[in-house]
Amino acid sequence: MKLFPPDIHAYTQVTSTGATAAARPDEEVPDTRSPLRFVLWLLWQQKGLIAITTILISVWWLPGSLNPRILTMVIDQGIIAGNWSVTWRWTLVMVAIIVVGVAANTAASNISVSSWLVSMFRVTKLVARKVTQMSHVVTRRVPAGEMLSVASSDADAFGAIAESFGRVLAAFLSFLLVSVIVLREHVMLGLVMLIATPLIVILTTPALRPLQRAQMVERERSSKLTGMAVDIVSGLRILRGVGGERTFGDNYARQSQSVRQAGVRTGSWWAVVDAMGTVTNGALLVGLTWLGLREVQLGHLTIGEMVGFFGYAMFLQRPVQTFFDAFQKWTASLVSAEKTIGLLSQEPPWPAQSSAAVVAEGQLIDHPSGFVADPGQLTIIVSAVPDDSAALADRLGRYLPADIERVDLGVSRELKGSAEKQEWQKRAAARAQQVRQDETLAAGDWGVTLDGVDIAQIPLPEVRRRIQVSDAGAVVFAGTLQSLIDPLHSHSRDQAEQALWAASAEDVWDAFADGWQGRIDERGRGLSGGQRQRMVLARSLLLDPEVLVLVEPTSAVDAHTEARIAERLPDFRSGRTTIMTTVSPLWLRQADAIAFLVDGQVLASGSHADLMANCPPYRAVVVRDDSQATAGGGDAASASPTAADSTADHLAGERR
Repeated sequence: MKLFPPDIHAYTQVTSTGATAAARPDEEVPDTRSPLRFVLWLLWQQKGLIAITTILISVWWLPGSLNPRILTMVIDQGIIAGNWSVTWRWTLVMVAIIVVGVAANTAASNISVSSWLVSMFRVTKLVARKVTQMSHVVTRRVPAGEMLSVASSDADAFGAIAESFGRVLAAFLSFLLVSVIVLREHVMLGLVMLIATPLIVILTTPALRPLQRAQMVERERSSKLTGMAVDIVSGLRILRGVGGERTFGDNYARQSQSVRQAGVRTGSWWAVVDAMGTVTNGALLVGLTWLGLREVQLGHLTIGEMVGFFGYAMFLQRPVQTFFDAFQKWTASLVSAEKTIGLLSQEPPWPAQSSAAVVAEGQLIDHPSGFVADPGQLTIIVSAVPDDSAALADRLGRYLPADIERVDLGVSRELKGSAEKQEWQKRAAARAQQVRQDETLAAGDWGVTLDGVDIAQIPLPEVRRRIQVSDAGAVVFAGTLQSLIDPLHSHSRDQAEQALWAASAEDVWDAFADGWQGRIDERGRGLSGGQRQRMVLARSLLLDPEVLVLVEPTSAVDAHTEARIAERLPDFRSGRTTIMTTVSPLWLRQADAIAFLVDGQVLASGSHADLMANCPPYRAVVVRDDSQATAGGGDAASASPTAADSTADHLAGERR
């Protein structure tokens, strides 16, 4: 049996995006109809591990469930009767059972940890595959902080319940074994033990409901806090630029205190549950001791049997405590499942296609704006409002618009009559509205044609292959330089070096002693903003798509580097369609055609010289950028205010 890492094959059927590939035979389809169904589905996926854990823990607990009976025989048949051979024989049996229990404990601990990790990473992988399936749509539906919370803290809660489930089954089996033994020895004491033990659990159950509600509120507020942290970290540079650190820091501090208060409330209720268990267990132990002594005085019970019953009463505290721990983890897993299914139940909005159009390379036309890109040319989109050009770039790649407000998933179905319940209902309605809006946008014609065919008639994977959009939100991942530039390892080193040259990124190559195998830290730490941007550009160039759409590709580089890229890139992309959004004159002089955008519409088009001579609004936009570009140096000095704003907007929007 392969324990770790778990192989996850989920969301592999992509007919919803226009492809015709069938699902794998071992496709995992999570049951997202309710939190309970999801948790049960998750446990069923690792039934083998749970079964092994149950067996090993049952063996581990054999000393506790059998030794009281053996101790009874040692006392009555050995010590009191003066038969030392019997005493030593049963003593050796006890030692053997203890040795077996210790060995089983070691194995059970390893398997329990494996069960925890498998469950946790199964959920993490499910989240990763769902995000991959949804692509940019998922950031319209779920805030980044929510996704991070589900993949980390919620996944850990599922690992906890998977680890404890085998213990619960073992506790139940041990309880049945002890029940048979005590009923055979003394019916009355046996019935007291067997009735009182489940009664303890039943009496404690009413306190579990407020505990669950408190955990829901804590989970809700904690998730919001995580989302705030992600937003602050991702937009820290922007916040510093506008002096917003203190405002966001104060908001985070207030939310942190709210989480602390919810945590204290949750801890208080858990303390109540734990105290009730301790008190009831103690009462059971005292009651059994008193009844046992009374039975000994009446001659109905031997000394050895009395000691044995006391041992059973002590042992039964273990399965009872196991039940209490499992109850806590079970309620926590249901709370986590609420948000997890909110993410995993998301579906791509793209309608299925009965047939796919065959399209040759040709003009790319955006009919709403009137933008036209001829094949094999470098066409630049110029706009005084970066959001307008970014929206056009999104439309060309068949991406849903990014100007939406994400809605928290929420976990408050059980909070009836509370403010959180009403808030949850509002968010549920807002999420449903968002889904309907996405489906409406994705249905029907898209309004962008390639060679006269609306791209809605082309399978979405084919659109992604032929039209690539690289915006300012693209990031640098951790790994080798090779994995950054060529993630699929599908190109030669010579091709990669050519892409690096076209992006004027040779200095990054030279900075690594190991060259192609040089290590890059997460999010490109150690690289300047301009270097990271050129790495992203080189990665896009190496893919060599039929149509490459670049959104402000050189906004973070200095003027000299930008000039080199502007000279090299057209030759590298010769014969391929390249579309770019920028207002930099260094690029505009290299363009085959320029489209000037005003209020989302193409106001004028032509060469840079013609537009400078005949279009005053265009000249005003370009001249402003030119004056800004010559004002300073450094990696980011040539970036105009509009370009910087575009970068900030894209980073804050997390568009892809």
